[in-house]
Amino acid sequence: MTTHHPSRRQFLSRSLGIAAALTLPRALWADPLAPWLSAPPRLVRPVRVRGRVLAAGRGIGNAGISDGIEVVSTAADGSFELVSDGRRPWVTVTPPSGYAIPTQPNGTFRCFSRVTPDARGEASVRFDLQPLGHADERHGFLVLADTQTQDREEMARLHAETVPDVRSTIQGLGDLPLFGVADGDIMYDHLELYGDYERGVTAMGIPFAQVVGNHDLDLNADSDEASTATFEQHFGPRYYSFNRGRVHYVILDDVFYYDGGYLGYLPQDQLTWLANDLAMVERGATVVVFLHIPLLSTGFERAGNPKPPINSSVANRDALVRLLEPYRARVISGHVHEMEHRMEGSVVEHIAAAVCGAWWTGDICYDGSPNGYVVYEVNGDDLRWRYKGTGLPADRQVRVYGGGSDPRAPGEIVANVWDWNDRWTVTWYENGERKGRMSRRIGLDPRSVRLHTGPDLPKKRGWVEPVPTGHLFYAPVSADAKQVMVEARDPWGRTYTATPETA
Repeated sequence: MTTHHPSRRQFLSRSLGIAAALTLPRALWADPLAPWLSAPPRLVRPVRVRGRVLAAGRGIGNAGISDGIEVVSTAADGSFELVSDGRRPWVTVTPPSGYAIPTQPNGTFRCFSRVTPDARGEASVRFDLQPLGHADERHGFLVLADTQTQDREEMARLHAETVPDVRSTIQGLGDLPLFGVADGDIMYDHLELYGDYERGVTAMGIPFAQVVGNHDLDLNADSDEASTATFEQHFGPRYYSFNRGRVHYVILDDVFYYDGGYLGYLPQDQLTWLANDLAMVERGATVVVFLHIPLLSTGFERAGNPKPPINSSVANRDALVRLLEPYRARVISGHVHEMEHRMEGSVVEHIAAAVCGAWWTGDICYDGSPNGYVVYEVNGDDLRWRYKGTGLPADRQVRVYGGGSDPRAPGEIVANVWDWNDRWTVTWYENGERKGRMSRRIGLDPRSVRLHTGPDLPKKRGWVEPVPTGHLFYAPVSADAKQVMVEARDPWGRTYTATPETA
Protein backbone atom coordinates (compact mmCIF):
# COMPACT_ATOMS: atom_id res chain seq x y z
CA MET A 1 0.00 0.00 0.00
CA THR A 2 1.20 3.53 -0.67
CA THR A 3 2.09 5.40 2.49
CA HIS A 4 0.74 8.72 3.76
CA HIS A 5 4.20 10.24 4.09
CA PRO A 6 4.45 13.67 2.42
CA SER A 7 6.90 12.36 -0.18
CA ARG A 8 4.38 9.68 -1.06
CA ARG A 9 1.70 12.31 -1.47
CA GLN A 10 3.96 14.11 -3.90
CA PHE A 11 4.55 10.85 -5.74
CA LEU A 12 0.80 10.19 -5.97
CA SER A 13 0.18 13.64 -7.38
CA ARG A 14 2.87 13.06 -9.97
CA SER A 15 1.43 9.60 -10.75
CA LEU A 16 -2.02 11.04 -11.40
CA GLY A 17 -0.55 13.65 -13.68
CA ILE A 18 1.35 11.07 -15.70
CA ALA A 19 -1.74 8.88 -15.91
CA ALA A 20 -3.79 11.79 -17.20
CA ALA A 21 -1.16 12.51 -19.81
CA LEU A 22 -1.46 8.92 -21.00
CA THR A 23 -5.26 9.34 -21.33
CA LEU A 24 -5.61 6.41 -18.94
CA PRO A 25 -9.41 6.22 -18.61
CA ARG A 26 -10.13 6.54 -22.35
CA ALA A 27 -7.55 3.90 -23.24
CA LEU A 28 -8.79 1.47 -20.62
CA TRP A 29 -12.52 1.83 -21.01
CA ALA A 30 -12.26 1.69 -24.79
CA ASP A 31 -10.63 -1.73 -24.54
CA PRO A 32 -9.48 -3.01 -21.14
CA LEU A 33 -7.64 -5.89 -22.80
CA ALA A 34 -5.53 -3.58 -24.97
CA PRO A 35 -1.76 -3.75 -24.17
CA TRP A 36 -1.57 0.02 -23.87
CA LEU A 37 1.30 -0.08 -21.45
CA SER A 38 3.11 -3.16 -22.76
CA ALA A 39 6.70 -2.98 -23.91
CA PRO A 40 7.07 -2.90 -27.71
CA PRO A 41 7.45 -6.37 -29.23
CA ARG A 42 10.93 -7.59 -30.11
CA LEU A 43 12.00 -10.31 -32.50
CA VAL A 44 12.71 -13.52 -30.64
CA ARG A 45 13.34 -17.11 -31.58
CA PRO A 46 10.62 -19.57 -30.61
CA VAL A 47 11.52 -22.24 -28.07
CA ARG A 48 10.08 -25.76 -28.15
CA VAL A 49 9.70 -27.08 -24.60
CA ARG A 50 9.21 -30.80 -24.13
CA GLY A 51 8.90 -32.64 -20.86
CA ARG A 52 6.93 -34.83 -18.49
CA VAL A 53 5.02 -34.55 -15.23
CA LEU A 54 5.62 -37.61 -13.06
CA ALA A 55 4.73 -39.04 -9.67
CA ALA A 56 6.80 -41.97 -8.40
CA GLY A 57 8.03 -42.50 -11.96
CA ARG A 58 4.55 -42.69 -13.49
CA GLY A 59 3.11 -40.04 -15.79
CA ILE A 60 0.32 -37.70 -14.66
CA GLY A 61 -2.23 -36.76 -17.28
CA ASN A 62 -4.32 -33.59 -17.47
CA ALA A 63 -1.81 -31.41 -15.61
CA GLY A 64 -1.65 -27.85 -16.90
CA ILE A 65 1.66 -26.63 -18.35
CA SER A 66 2.21 -22.98 -19.23
CA ASP A 67 4.86 -20.48 -20.31
CA GLY A 68 2.79 -17.57 -18.99
CA ILE A 69 0.71 -17.25 -22.17
CA GLU A 70 0.00 -20.66 -23.69
CA VAL A 71 -1.48 -23.47 -21.61
CA VAL A 72 -1.37 -27.13 -22.64
CA SER A 73 -2.46 -30.30 -20.88
CA THR A 74 -0.24 -33.31 -20.32
CA ALA A 75 -1.02 -36.57 -22.11
CA ALA A 76 -1.92 -39.72 -20.19
CA ASP A 77 1.78 -40.60 -19.83
CA GLY A 78 2.56 -37.14 -18.42
CA SER A 79 4.30 -35.90 -21.56
CA PHE A 80 3.82 -32.45 -23.04
CA GLU A 81 5.10 -30.20 -25.78
CA LEU A 82 4.82 -26.43 -25.72
CA VAL A 83 6.07 -23.92 -28.27
CA SER A 84 6.93 -20.69 -26.48
CA ASP A 85 7.68 -17.34 -28.07
CA GLY A 86 11.18 -17.22 -26.56
CA ARG A 87 10.54 -14.32 -24.19
CA ARG A 88 9.18 -16.48 -21.41
CA PRO A 89 11.72 -17.40 -18.72
CA TRP A 90 9.45 -19.83 -16.86
CA VAL A 91 7.38 -22.92 -17.44
CA THR A 92 4.84 -23.66 -14.71
CA VAL A 93 2.87 -26.73 -13.76
CA THR A 94 -0.66 -26.60 -12.36
CA PRO A 95 -0.67 -29.49 -9.87
CA PRO A 96 -3.92 -31.46 -10.11
CA SER A 97 -5.98 -32.14 -7.03
CA GLY A 98 -4.62 -35.05 -5.01
CA TYR A 99 -0.98 -34.04 -5.39
CA ALA A 100 1.18 -32.01 -3.04
CA ILE A 101 2.24 -28.55 -4.12
CA PRO A 102 5.98 -28.65 -4.93
CA THR A 103 8.03 -26.48 -2.60
CA GLN A 104 11.52 -25.13 -2.25
CA PRO A 105 13.49 -26.30 0.80
CA ASN A 106 12.31 -23.25 2.77
CA GLY A 107 8.63 -24.07 2.15
CA THR A 108 7.75 -21.54 -0.57
CA PHE A 109 5.93 -22.85 -3.64
CA ARG A 110 7.94 -24.22 -6.54
CA CYS A 111 5.44 -24.87 -9.34
CA PHE A 112 7.95 -23.65 -11.92
CA SER A 113 11.13 -24.37 -13.83
CA ARG A 114 13.39 -22.00 -15.75
CA VAL A 115 13.49 -22.43 -19.51
CA THR A 116 17.05 -22.91 -20.77
CA PRO A 117 16.98 -23.49 -24.54
CA ASP A 118 19.90 -25.04 -26.38
CA ALA A 119 21.41 -23.74 -29.61
CA ARG A 120 18.58 -25.30 -31.62
CA GLY A 121 15.90 -23.56 -29.55
CA GLU A 122 14.94 -26.76 -27.73
CA ALA A 123 14.41 -27.10 -23.97
CA SER A 124 13.35 -29.91 -21.67
CA VAL A 125 11.53 -29.68 -18.34
CA ARG A 126 10.49 -32.31 -15.81
CA PHE A 127 8.14 -31.91 -12.86
CA ASP A 128 8.02 -34.53 -10.11
CA LEU A 129 4.90 -34.43 -7.95
CA GLN A 130 4.03 -36.33 -4.79
CA PRO A 131 0.62 -37.96 -4.28
CA LEU A 132 -1.07 -36.71 -1.13
CA GLY A 133 -2.33 -40.13 -0.17
CA HIS A 134 -5.65 -38.68 1.01
CA ALA A 135 -8.59 -36.71 -0.39
CA ASP A 136 -8.13 -32.95 -0.39
CA GLU A 137 -11.72 -31.71 -0.76
CA ARG A 138 -11.30 -30.60 2.85
CA HIS A 139 -8.39 -28.21 3.23
CA GLY A 140 -7.62 -24.71 4.37
CA PHE A 141 -5.40 -21.74 3.74
CA LEU A 142 -4.10 -18.71 5.63
CA VAL A 143 -3.86 -15.30 3.97
CA LEU A 144 -1.13 -13.03 5.35
CA ALA A 145 -1.49 -9.66 3.65
CA ASP A 146 1.05 -6.86 4.04
CA THR A 147 3.64 -8.30 6.39
CA GLN A 148 5.49 -5.18 5.24
CA THR A 149 8.76 -5.33 7.17
CA GLN A 150 11.16 -2.45 6.58
CA ASP A 151 13.95 -3.17 9.04
CA ARG A 152 15.33 -5.70 11.51
CA GLU A 153 13.10 -4.43 14.30
CA GLU A 154 9.93 -5.08 12.29
CA MET A 155 11.23 -8.41 11.07
CA ALA A 156 11.87 -9.35 14.70
CA ARG A 157 8.23 -8.55 15.51
CA LEU A 158 7.11 -10.73 12.61
CA HIS A 159 9.11 -13.64 13.99
CA ALA A 160 8.22 -13.00 17.63
CA GLU A 161 4.50 -12.26 17.19
CA THR A 162 3.10 -13.45 13.86
CA VAL A 163 5.03 -16.67 13.33
CA PRO A 164 4.16 -18.20 16.74
CA ASP A 165 0.54 -17.08 16.35
CA VAL A 166 0.29 -18.77 12.95
CA ARG A 167 1.85 -21.94 14.33
CA SER A 168 -0.71 -21.98 17.15
CA THR A 169 -3.53 -21.51 14.64
CA ILE A 170 -2.20 -24.37 12.51
CA GLN A 171 -2.02 -26.61 15.55
CA GLY A 172 -5.60 -25.69 16.46
CA LEU A 173 -6.82 -26.78 13.01
CA GLY A 174 -5.63 -30.33 13.68
CA ASP A 175 -5.07 -32.52 10.65
CA LEU A 176 -6.63 -30.10 8.14
CA PRO A 177 -4.23 -29.84 5.14
CA LEU A 178 -3.13 -26.22 4.84
CA PHE A 179 -1.19 -23.81 2.69
CA GLY A 180 -0.43 -20.12 3.15
CA VAL A 181 -0.46 -17.08 0.89
CA ALA A 182 1.62 -13.96 1.49
CA ASP A 183 -0.71 -11.58 -0.31
CA GLY A 184 1.76 -8.91 -1.36
CA ASP A 185 3.89 -6.24 0.30
CA ILE A 186 5.94 -8.94 1.94
CA MET A 187 8.64 -6.31 2.27
CA TYR A 188 8.59 -2.54 2.72
CA ASP A 189 11.00 -1.81 -0.17
CA HIS A 190 13.99 -3.44 1.58
CA LEU A 191 14.19 -6.60 -0.50
CA GLU A 192 17.37 -7.77 1.21
CA LEU A 193 15.08 -8.98 4.01
CA TYR A 194 13.41 -11.64 1.85
CA GLY A 195 15.70 -14.27 3.37
CA ASP A 196 14.39 -13.47 6.85
CA TYR A 197 10.83 -13.80 5.60
CA GLU A 198 11.69 -17.18 4.07
CA ARG A 199 13.00 -18.34 7.44
CA GLY A 200 9.62 -17.34 8.86
CA VAL A 201 7.89 -19.52 6.26
CA THR A 202 10.08 -22.45 7.28
CA ALA A 203 9.19 -21.88 10.93
CA MET A 204 5.45 -21.71 10.21
CA GLY A 205 5.69 -25.16 8.64
CA ILE A 206 3.17 -25.04 5.77
CA PRO A 207 3.73 -24.40 2.02
CA PHE A 208 3.46 -20.73 1.08
CA ALA A 209 2.61 -18.95 -2.15
CA GLN A 210 3.78 -15.35 -2.63
CA VAL A 211 1.95 -12.50 -4.38
CA VAL A 212 3.80 -9.44 -5.70
CA GLY A 213 3.02 -6.18 -3.88
CA ASN A 214 4.03 -2.63 -4.74
CA HIS A 215 6.65 -2.67 -1.97
CA ASP A 216 8.16 -5.92 -3.33
CA LEU A 217 9.55 -4.24 -6.45
CA ASP A 218 13.00 -3.23 -7.64
CA LEU A 219 12.39 0.50 -7.66
CA ASN A 220 15.33 1.25 -9.96
CA ALA A 221 13.86 -0.92 -12.74
CA ASP A 222 13.11 0.54 -16.16
CA SER A 223 10.01 -1.57 -16.89
CA ASP A 224 7.22 -3.52 -15.23
CA GLU A 225 8.82 -6.82 -16.26
CA ALA A 226 12.18 -5.85 -14.75
CA SER A 227 10.65 -4.60 -11.50
CA THR A 228 10.09 -8.13 -10.16
CA ALA A 229 13.59 -9.47 -10.81
CA THR A 230 14.49 -9.85 -7.13
CA PHE A 231 11.05 -11.24 -6.28
CA GLU A 232 11.41 -13.84 -9.04
CA GLN A 233 14.89 -14.83 -7.86
CA HIS A 234 13.32 -15.87 -4.58
CA PHE A 235 9.82 -17.03 -5.51
CA GLY A 236 9.66 -17.70 -9.25
CA PRO A 237 7.02 -16.37 -11.68
CA ARG A 238 4.54 -13.67 -10.78
CA TYR A 239 1.43 -15.61 -11.81
CA TYR A 240 0.39 -19.26 -12.02
CA SER A 241 -2.34 -21.63 -10.80
CA PHE A 242 -2.83 -24.81 -8.75
CA ASN A 243 -5.66 -27.05 -7.58
CA ARG A 244 -6.77 -28.26 -4.18
CA GLY A 245 -9.82 -30.51 -3.98
CA ARG A 246 -12.60 -28.93 -6.03
CA VAL A 247 -11.10 -25.44 -5.99
CA HIS A 248 -8.91 -23.86 -8.67
CA TYR A 249 -6.51 -21.29 -7.22
CA VAL A 250 -4.84 -18.48 -9.18
CA ILE A 251 -1.97 -16.15 -8.25
CA LEU A 252 -1.90 -12.84 -10.17
CA ASP A 253 0.29 -9.72 -10.24
CA ASP A 254 -1.86 -6.58 -10.54
CA VAL A 255 0.86 -4.08 -9.60
CA PHE A 256 1.94 -2.38 -12.82
CA TYR A 257 5.22 -0.53 -12.31
CA TYR A 258 6.40 2.34 -14.46
CA ASP A 259 9.22 4.80 -14.00
CA GLY A 260 8.31 6.75 -10.90
CA GLY A 261 5.24 4.92 -9.69
CA TYR A 262 2.72 2.11 -10.03
CA LEU A 263 -0.96 1.53 -10.63
CA GLY A 264 -3.42 -1.32 -10.29
CA TYR A 265 -3.57 -2.95 -13.71
CA LEU A 266 -3.53 -6.45 -15.23
CA PRO A 267 -1.45 -6.52 -18.45
CA GLN A 268 -2.70 -8.28 -21.54
CA ASP A 269 -0.27 -11.18 -21.13
CA GLN A 270 -1.75 -12.11 -17.76
CA LEU A 271 -5.33 -11.81 -18.96
CA THR A 272 -4.55 -13.93 -22.02
CA TRP A 273 -2.88 -16.55 -19.84
CA LEU A 274 -5.79 -16.52 -17.39
CA ALA A 275 -8.30 -17.05 -20.20
CA ASN A 276 -6.26 -20.05 -21.37
CA ASP A 277 -5.86 -21.35 -17.83
CA LEU A 278 -9.58 -21.09 -17.03
CA ALA A 279 -10.45 -22.84 -20.28
CA MET A 280 -9.25 -26.03 -18.54
CA VAL A 281 -11.59 -25.44 -15.56
CA GLU A 282 -15.18 -26.65 -15.64
CA ARG A 283 -17.67 -23.81 -15.75
CA GLY A 284 -19.44 -23.36 -12.44
CA ALA A 285 -16.41 -24.55 -10.47
CA THR A 286 -15.03 -22.57 -7.55
CA VAL A 287 -12.12 -20.30 -8.48
CA VAL A 288 -10.15 -18.28 -5.93
CA VAL A 289 -7.85 -15.52 -7.18
CA PHE A 290 -5.13 -13.93 -5.06
CA LEU A 291 -3.79 -10.48 -5.98
CA HIS A 292 -2.45 -7.54 -4.00
CA ILE A 293 -4.26 -4.36 -5.02
CA PRO A 294 -8.03 -4.68 -4.52
CA LEU A 295 -10.29 -4.64 -7.53
CA LEU A 296 -12.12 -1.80 -5.82
CA SER A 297 -11.91 -0.80 -2.18
CA THR A 298 -14.74 1.54 -1.15
CA GLY A 299 -12.31 3.61 0.89
CA PHE A 300 -12.58 6.50 -1.55
CA GLU A 301 -16.37 6.63 -1.10
CA ARG A 302 -16.08 6.50 2.68
CA ALA A 303 -13.62 9.39 2.51
CA GLY A 304 -15.97 11.42 0.30
CA ASN A 305 -13.87 11.27 -2.87
CA PRO A 306 -15.51 11.02 -6.32
CA LYS A 307 -13.41 8.19 -7.75
CA PRO A 308 -10.87 5.58 -6.59
CA PRO A 309 -7.15 6.33 -6.84
CA ILE A 310 -5.31 4.49 -9.59
CA ASN A 311 -2.88 2.92 -7.13
CA SER A 312 -5.53 1.44 -4.81
CA SER A 313 -7.86 -0.13 -7.38
CA VAL A 314 -7.49 -2.15 -10.57
CA ALA A 315 -8.16 0.08 -13.57
CA ASN A 316 -9.20 -2.77 -15.89
CA ARG A 317 -10.99 -4.87 -13.26
CA ASP A 318 -13.96 -5.36 -15.59
CA ALA A 319 -11.75 -7.49 -17.85
CA LEU A 320 -10.93 -9.81 -14.94
CA VAL A 321 -14.53 -9.97 -13.77
CA ARG A 322 -15.68 -10.98 -17.25
CA LEU A 323 -13.22 -13.88 -17.26
CA LEU A 324 -14.43 -15.02 -13.83
CA GLU A 325 -18.17 -14.68 -14.43
CA PRO A 326 -18.69 -18.32 -15.54
CA TYR A 327 -17.32 -19.55 -12.19
CA ARG A 328 -18.08 -19.33 -8.49
CA ALA A 329 -15.31 -16.80 -8.09
CA ARG A 330 -13.71 -15.05 -5.16
CA VAL A 331 -10.89 -12.53 -5.25
CA ILE A 332 -8.69 -12.09 -2.17
CA SER A 333 -6.58 -8.94 -1.89
CA GLY A 334 -4.80 -6.72 0.64
CA HIS A 335 -2.90 -3.44 0.17
CA VAL A 336 -5.19 -1.00 1.99
CA HIS A 337 -4.59 -2.25 5.57
CA GLU A 338 -8.36 -2.53 6.18
CA MET A 339 -11.02 -5.24 6.28
CA GLU A 340 -13.78 -5.20 3.68
CA HIS A 341 -16.02 -7.66 1.84
CA ARG A 342 -17.83 -6.56 -1.31
CA MET A 343 -19.22 -7.67 -4.66
CA GLU A 344 -17.75 -6.74 -8.05
CA GLY A 345 -20.42 -7.91 -10.46
CA SER A 346 -20.87 -11.60 -9.68
CA VAL A 347 -17.45 -11.87 -8.02
CA VAL A 348 -17.03 -11.71 -4.24
CA GLU A 349 -13.95 -9.79 -3.11
CA HIS A 350 -12.35 -10.21 0.31
CA ILE A 351 -9.93 -7.44 1.27
CA ALA A 352 -7.73 -8.59 4.14
CA ALA A 353 -6.40 -6.36 6.88
CA ALA A 354 -2.65 -6.25 7.44
CA VAL A 355 -0.29 -8.46 9.39
CA CYS A 356 1.65 -5.28 10.17
CA GLY A 357 -1.50 -3.31 11.09
CA ALA A 358 -0.76 0.38 10.65
CA TRP A 359 2.82 -0.24 9.54
CA TRP A 360 4.02 -1.91 12.77
CA THR A 361 3.12 1.17 14.84
CA GLY A 362 0.99 -0.82 17.28
CA ASP A 363 -1.54 -3.64 17.24
CA ILE A 364 -4.35 -2.29 15.02
CA CYS A 365 -4.89 -1.11 11.44
CA TYR A 366 -6.23 2.29 10.39
CA ASP A 367 -9.81 1.00 10.66
CA GLY A 368 -9.39 -0.53 14.11
CA SER A 369 -9.01 -4.11 12.84
CA PRO A 370 -6.33 -5.97 14.79
CA ASN A 371 -2.99 -6.80 13.21
CA GLY A 372 -3.59 -10.27 11.83
CA TYR A 373 -4.48 -12.62 9.01
CA VAL A 374 -7.44 -14.57 7.60
CA VAL A 375 -8.06 -18.28 8.08
CA TYR A 376 -10.13 -20.04 5.39
CA GLU A 377 -11.57 -23.53 5.70
CA VAL A 378 -12.74 -25.30 2.54
CA ASN A 379 -15.10 -28.26 2.29
CA GLY A 380 -15.84 -29.09 -1.33
CA ASP A 381 -17.11 -25.82 -2.80
CA ASP A 382 -17.94 -24.27 0.57
CA LEU A 383 -15.55 -21.60 1.87
CA ARG A 384 -15.73 -20.33 5.43
CA TRP A 385 -13.37 -17.84 6.97
CA ARG A 386 -12.55 -15.98 10.14
CA TYR A 387 -10.15 -13.14 10.77
CA LYS A 388 -7.47 -13.99 13.31
CA GLY A 389 -6.06 -11.08 15.29
CA THR A 390 -2.43 -11.65 16.21
CA GLY A 391 -2.20 -12.46 19.90
CA LEU A 392 -5.99 -12.61 20.26
CA PRO A 393 -8.20 -15.68 20.71
CA ALA A 394 -9.93 -16.88 17.54
CA ASP A 395 -13.34 -15.89 18.91
CA ARG A 396 -12.31 -12.25 19.40
CA GLN A 397 -14.24 -10.72 16.49
CA VAL A 398 -15.67 -7.51 17.92
CA ARG A 399 -14.48 -4.58 20.03
CA VAL A 400 -17.04 -2.42 21.87
CA TYR A 401 -16.55 1.15 23.08
CA GLY A 402 -18.69 2.83 25.74
CA GLY A 403 -21.14 5.67 25.27
CA GLY A 404 -19.56 8.91 24.09
CA SER A 405 -16.54 7.22 22.49
CA ASP A 406 -17.60 8.78 19.20
CA PRO A 407 -18.19 12.52 19.77
CA ARG A 408 -20.68 12.53 16.91
CA ALA A 409 -22.84 9.99 18.73
CA PRO A 410 -23.01 10.95 22.43
CA GLY A 411 -24.82 8.37 24.50
CA GLU A 412 -24.31 5.60 21.95
CA ILE A 413 -22.02 2.62 22.22
CA VAL A 414 -19.85 1.75 19.22
CA ALA A 415 -18.97 -1.79 18.10
CA ASN A 416 -16.26 -2.51 15.55
CA VAL A 417 -17.07 -5.83 13.82
CA TRP A 418 -14.07 -5.97 11.52
CA ASP A 419 -14.97 -9.15 9.58
CA TRP A 420 -18.52 -7.96 8.93
CA ASN A 421 -20.42 -8.49 5.70
CA ASP A 422 -24.14 -8.14 5.02
CA ARG A 423 -24.82 -11.69 6.25
CA TRP A 424 -23.85 -10.81 9.85
CA THR A 425 -26.31 -9.67 12.50
CA VAL A 426 -25.19 -7.34 15.31
CA THR A 427 -27.44 -6.78 18.33
CA TRP A 428 -27.09 -5.27 21.78
CA TYR A 429 -28.35 -6.23 25.25
CA GLU A 430 -29.00 -4.19 28.37
CA ASN A 431 -29.15 -5.93 31.75
CA GLY A 432 -29.52 -9.26 29.93
CA GLU A 433 -32.44 -8.08 27.77
CA ARG A 434 -32.13 -8.07 23.99
CA LYS A 435 -32.79 -4.53 22.76
CA GLY A 436 -32.47 -4.94 19.00
CA ARG A 437 -30.15 -4.62 16.05
CA MET A 438 -27.43 -2.00 16.05
CA SER A 439 -27.21 0.59 13.29
CA ARG A 440 -24.28 0.42 10.88
CA ARG A 441 -22.66 3.75 10.00
CA ILE A 442 -19.50 5.07 8.44
CA GLY A 443 -17.16 6.36 11.13
CA LEU A 444 -13.73 6.34 12.74
CA ASP A 445 -12.74 3.61 15.16
CA PRO A 446 -12.33 5.35 18.56
CA ARG A 447 -9.13 3.50 19.41
CA SER A 448 -7.60 4.35 16.05
CA VAL A 449 -8.53 8.00 16.66
CA ARG A 450 -6.74 7.95 20.01
CA LEU A 451 -3.62 6.17 18.73
CA HIS A 452 -3.25 7.63 15.24
CA THR A 453 -4.61 11.18 15.11
CA GLY A 454 -2.25 14.09 14.53
CA PRO A 455 1.27 14.62 13.16
CA ASP A 456 2.96 13.29 16.31
CA LEU A 457 1.00 10.04 16.55
CA PRO A 458 1.83 7.28 16.26
CA LYS A 459 5.35 8.03 17.35
CA LYS A 460 7.04 5.70 14.85
CA ARG A 461 5.18 6.95 11.76
CA GLY A 462 3.36 10.20 12.36
CA TRP A 463 1.72 10.15 8.91
CA VAL A 464 -0.55 7.24 9.92
CA GLU A 465 -4.12 8.47 10.42
CA PRO A 466 -7.47 6.80 11.17
CA VAL A 467 -9.70 6.16 8.15
CA PRO A 468 -13.51 6.02 7.87
CA THR A 469 -14.67 2.42 8.01
CA GLY A 470 -17.92 0.70 7.12
CA HIS A 471 -17.94 -1.93 9.88
CA LEU A 472 -18.91 0.21 12.88
CA PHE A 473 -22.25 -0.34 14.65
CA TYR A 474 -24.05 2.07 16.98
CA ALA A 475 -26.79 1.75 19.61
CA PRO A 476 -28.38 4.26 22.05
CA VAL A 477 -27.83 2.74 25.48
CA SER A 478 -30.08 3.68 28.38
CA ALA A 479 -28.43 5.93 30.94
CA ASP A 480 -29.37 3.57 33.78
CA ALA A 481 -28.17 0.36 32.08
CA LYS A 482 -25.89 -1.48 34.47
CA GLN A 483 -24.78 -4.21 32.02
CA VAL A 484 -24.28 -3.77 28.30
CA MET A 485 -23.27 -6.49 25.85
CA VAL A 486 -22.96 -6.73 22.07
CA GLU A 487 -23.60 -9.98 20.22
CA ALA A 488 -22.35 -10.47 16.65
CA ARG A 489 -23.41 -13.55 14.67
CA ASP A 490 -21.48 -14.49 11.52
CA PRO A 491 -22.91 -16.13 8.36
CA TRP A 492 -22.32 -19.65 9.74
CA GLY A 493 -24.07 -19.11 13.06
CA ARG A 494 -20.95 -18.57 15.13
CA THR A 495 -21.69 -16.05 17.88
CA TYR A 496 -19.26 -13.57 19.43
CA THR A 497 -19.90 -11.31 22.40
CA ALA A 498 -18.12 -8.32 23.90
CA THR A 499 -18.70 -5.66 26.54
CA PRO A 500 -17.66 -1.99 26.41
CA GLU A 501 -14.06 -1.04 26.99
CA THR A 502 -12.22 2.26 26.93
CA ALA A 503 -10.71 3.33 23.63
